[in-house]
Amino acid sequence: MSDPSDAPDAPYLPGAPAAVLRELLELLADGAPAERLAEPAARAGAGSAAEAAWLAGARGTAVSIRRTLDQHRRREAELAALFDTAGDLAALRDLDAVLRALVRRARTLLRADVAYMTLNDPAAQDTYMRVTDGSVSAAFQQLRLRMGDGLGGLVAQTARPYASRDYRTDHRFRHTGTIDHGVGEEGLRGILGVPLRLGEQVIGVLYAADRAPRDFTPDAIALLGSLADHAAVAIDGARLMEETRAALVGLEAANATARAHSEALRRASDAHDRLTELVLRGGEVGEVVAAIATLLEGGLTLHDTDGTELARVGAGPAAPPARGLAESRTSGRAVYAEGAWTCAVLAGAELLGSLVLTGRDGPAPDAPPTGANPGVAGRRTTAAAEPALPGPGLRGPGLPGPCLPQGPEHNGAALPGAPLSDADLRLFERAALVTALLLLLHRSVAETEDRVRGELLDDLLSEAPRGHRGSTGLALRAKRLGVDPAAPHAVAVLDCDPPVRARLAADIARRARTLGGLSGTREGLVVLVAPAGPADPARELARELTQALGTPVTVGAAGPVPGVSGFPRAHAEARRCLHALHALGRTGDGADLTELGFLGVLLGDRADVAAYTARVLGPVQDYDAERGTDLIRTLDAYYAHGGSLSRAKDALHVHVNTVVQRLERIGRLLGQDWNSPSRALELQLALRLHRLAAPGTPPPGA
Repeated sequence: MSDPSDAPDAPYLPGAPAAVLRELLELLADGAPAERLAEPAARAGAGSAAEAAWLAGARGTAVSIRRTLDQHRRREAELAALFDTAGDLAALRDLDAVLRALVRRARTLLRADVAYMTLNDPAAQDTYMRVTDGSVSAAFQQLRLRMGDGLGGLVAQTARPYASRDYRTDHRFRHTGTIDHGVGEEGLRGILGVPLRLGEQVIGVLYAADRAPRDFTPDAIALLGSLADHAAVAIDGARLMEETRAALVGLEAANATARAHSEALRRASDAHDRLTELVLRGGEVGEVVAAIATLLEGGLTLHDTDGTELARVGAGPAAPPARGLAESRTSGRAVYAEGAWTCAVLAGAELLGSLVLTGRDGPAPDAPPTGANPGVAGRRTTAAAEPALPGPGLRGPGLPGPCLPQGPEHNGAALPGAPLSDADLRLFERAALVTALLLLLHRSVAETEDRVRGELLDDLLSEAPRGHRGSTGLALRAKRLGVDPAAPHAVAVLDCDPPVRARLAADIARRARTLGGLSGTREGLVVLVAPAGPADPARELARELTQALGTPVTVGAAGPVPGVSGFPRAHAEARRCLHALHALGRTGDGADLTELGFLGVLLGDRADVAAYTARVLGPVQDYDAERGTDLIRTLDAYYAHGGSLSRAKDALHVHVNTVVQRLERIGRLLGQDWNSPSRALELQLALRLHRLAAPGTPPPGA
């Protein structure tokens, strides 16, 4: 900047030029635009040539000063914008908002029509639109540029700034149809792009563009570069924040895992101690089931191999789920099926039973893929789909961090209905092993006891002669096994199809232990000796066993017999009764000889004639005894004369109507089928035995 007064040939002009100079200084102080700086000289008018030259020099100097002041003010505004950006970064909360502010300031400071930012996608080897300001074209907002394509692709590839006065006619860049369509729809001409750098890595490009041709000055390029550096710092800060957040979440997860593992170890140790103590002291399966149910906080049922319930705590199915038991037996693991957890109780390949756990849900469904972040696009200025931001651990534009576990903590115990955790699942499966061990132990004890009981039963049923000392020894052995030899006992012989005979023997062994009796197998038939019970135990026992085993079970019974000396004879009688039931087609039924009618009398070696006649003729005998009638003699005469009413009335010396009335009374006492062939045979045999048992009874019609 030159001063006219320094010129050697410039005269000193104290008049009008001094006033012009003062006015120029006042205009500069007031910040007047450069156009107004010509007004003072014009008003002063043209003087001498020297004066005109002096005024022109003064005006030029003022314009130069005005330009310098404008540059300083613009630089001050740029620095203020950069400081504001730095302040925003220091209070970073939302990366999207910061990036939008950076792009908006770039547009404002460079007085551009449009400003925008693209970010590199290393996986796709391209750069995609991230933020725009001033854009009106959807196609432009969704652009993706391959490395080297267009101005932005070249900047992203070379890490150097590029400017184009008119991109449409600038052939320095590789034009593509997609890019030219988007740029043309937006109406852009002059474009400036500078790289976003993180060290030596280029992560994107920041642009300023006009819809008219424009030459971008070095100052504009430097300003946009400064804003790009701030944007890169913001993105890197967001990446570091995300990494820190992820590390904190990871530490919290690791801490929670450690706590859960510690709690699982504590519960497993507690469960091991409790179950071991139960096994060592020979606890019952019911105690084990109760302990496991308490540990797992659910209902638990133990079933036998045939589905019979052995123990239960809480609610549970009547039978184990078939599919769950089959899968568990195959895999050796607990299986969730039909709303319950089922674990087969195995000893090697042998199935001993099953445990069914209720009140605990099945496995949780697969969680959604991690990183899924619905709703992120709503936080973007543009509508384009976007990959993750560059940098390790950075997952998206909004940088949403993983959610920390919510809700109150608990001490590891399962909530009601909660899914079975891995630790509880292992505990459930370990409980099945303990149950198997306990069942095997009990079975071993039971087999030993059954063998001892079976030997005693063989000796009790043996027909070999034994003296008083032998009977006394058997009685003592029976007492040691909990059998009272002095009490009346019934003997039952049972038969079923061979494939289920082992199950029948096992069921009878359990009943014998429960009843305080003995059981065993002799000559292919199952034998039960138990204290005498109800009047018709054989038929009820046959019905229960047939229903439980799903196959006909036939039961022949004898007794009750007092003392051990009567057992062999009762056993033989029960066997004859069993064979008679098969011969009569009554397989699946139960009876003793008294229930077989005259066949029982014929088959029995100690027939109770009085009991038989009382069972067949009892109602008629009681009627005669109470009323002094003669119905027994009338019935005997009727059968003795071949069912002829006239011959019977002659033999009885009564009127025929009397015979008819007496027979009607007999029908009401014995039932309407009293004269059927089978009942008639029973009645005639009973009448004969009645006469034989009562000497002096006159024959019919006498």
